Parts: sequence; structure tokens; C-alpha cells
Amino acid sequence: MTKLFNIILFSLLSISTFGQSTNELRQQLNQIISTKNATVGISIKGIEDKDTLSINGNLKAPMMSVFKFHIALTVLNKVDEGKLSLTQEIFIKKKDLHEDTWSPIREDYPQGNMNLTLDKLLRYTVSHSDNNGCDILIDLVGGTKEVQKFINKQGIKDFVIKVNEDQMKNWKNLFVNTTTPLATTELLEKFYNGQILKESTTKYLYQIMVETSRGLTWMKAGLPENTELAHRTGISGTNDANLRIAMNDIGIVKLPNGKHFILSVYLKNITETQEDTEKIIADIARATWDYFIKKDKTN
Repeated sequence: MTKLFNIILFSLLSISTFGQSTNELRQQLNQIISTKNATVGISIKGIEDKDTLSINGNLKAPMMSVFKFHIALTVLNKVDEGKLSLTQEIFIKKKDLHEDTWSPIREDYPQGNMNLTLDKLLRYTVSHSDNNGCDILIDLVGGTKEVQKFINKQGIKDFVIKVNEDQMKNWKNLFVNTTTPLATTELLEKFYNGQILKESTTKYLYQIMVETSRGLTWMKAGLPENTELAHRTGISGTNDANLRIAMNDIGIVKLPNGKHFILSVYLKNITETQEDTEKIIADIARATWDYFIKKDKTN
């Protein structure tokens, strides 16, 4: 009887500790975002342990360059189907390399009119957030409607893509492509678990997301050095009133114990400085990391 009582007591204490820890994390996150001049949406999920937490998880948020993850999924599905190949060469015309936009491709090949393999085009777009590369990939799969259809087919309903990067030079169009933190986390989990792409293309996309060179002072800055983070960032410019439409970072983080958690952070209608906004994302990542590390130690 005493043994049974001890088992029940231990179970109750474990549940209490876990619940309290989740509440503590929620409080920490609310403390980080409550005084900021931005609307913040957060979704967190442990892939292996399934523990979840969200704040404004259904926030309808402009994606910005986060949608390059969704586009890459659509492209790589065509690779899985044999309709495209990572080794095939794509001719890049000079007129495809628009000025006045972020484009490492244009910097490397200012004259255009050359071939890039699909592999290189994906790396430019996903790892280095090339806007021209992004629009070439959208055209390659048949337009934004094809991306919309494919993501919806994965069971993701809170997702809208209607405009490409070049069209987003128009301020009003920055509000068009949207998703939510919860929908993003669901898609990232399905991706990681191999429910969207084949094993080889899943590993490929995960790796080029790990190699992301953008947003080093965002989510990545909140994690210990050399932590494995497969992520995709997105940011808008600001208008004359110093309003930034969005700054986002979504990713999969590997913990020291080999487990993973997903963190989807979207900020919209921001009037904080860029540096302070980056710190919000870094602080959210740090608090989430600390939660999972503490949880591992108490188990």
C-alpha cells in the first residue's frame, strides 16, 4: 500500500512539476513580449515529447521570406515525383535578376544569362534568402497557386500565398501572404517526421535550413553556440512612420539529448528598432531552450 502511495505521489509531483514549468515558461514569454510595441505570436512543440505551448498561436501573420520554406517543399515534392531533378540546370536570364531586392545570385552573376543547377538555386533561396531565386522557383513549379494547393494538401489550412517577392515591393502586397504560428509548427513537424517529402529530400532541405546565413542575431543568438538550428527567417522593411510589417523566425532546434523542439515566432505591426526586435526573438528562443533543458534534468 505504501509503495502504491509513493508511486501515485511521485506521478502527481511529476505532473505538477511539468505543469508548473510550462506555466513558468508562459509567464517568461509573456514578460518578454508584454511591453513591446509589436503583436507577437508564438508556437512551441517538442517533437518527441509532444509538449506544446502557444501564445497568440492563431495570429494571422504576414510571412515575408518564411514562405521560401513552403516553396522549397513544393519544389522538392516535384523532385520526389521525378518531374524535377536537383542536378538539372536552369537558365537564369538577366531580366530575372531584378534590381533593388536582396539577391546574392545577382551579386555573384550580375550579367545573368547563365545556368544554375536546381540544387544551387535552392541553396541561394533557402540558405541565403535570395528573392530573385525565390521567384524563379515559384515559376518553375507553376506559380503561387501550385504552392497553395500543395501546402493545403498537407492539411495546413491557415496558409495563403498569392504574391511573389517582386510583387511584394508594393507595400500593400506585404500583407497578402499569411499563415499562423500553429500552422507553421504543424507543417514543420510533418516535414521533420517525413510525412511530406521522401527521406533523402527531407534530409536535404533540413540541412540547407541548418546552413541558413540570415538572422544570425535572431533565434540563433538565443541558443548556445554550435546548436543545430534548421530555420527560415522573414523580415519586411519599414514605412515613413517607422512601422515594420513583420519579422519572423521559424525553426527546428536540436537539444543536447538528441531530441528536438519546434519554435515558430511571428511579429507584426512593429515599431521597435530592428535590434530590439531581433532581441525579442533571441530572448524567446533562450527561454524556450532553458525550459527544455530544465525539463530534461528533472525527468
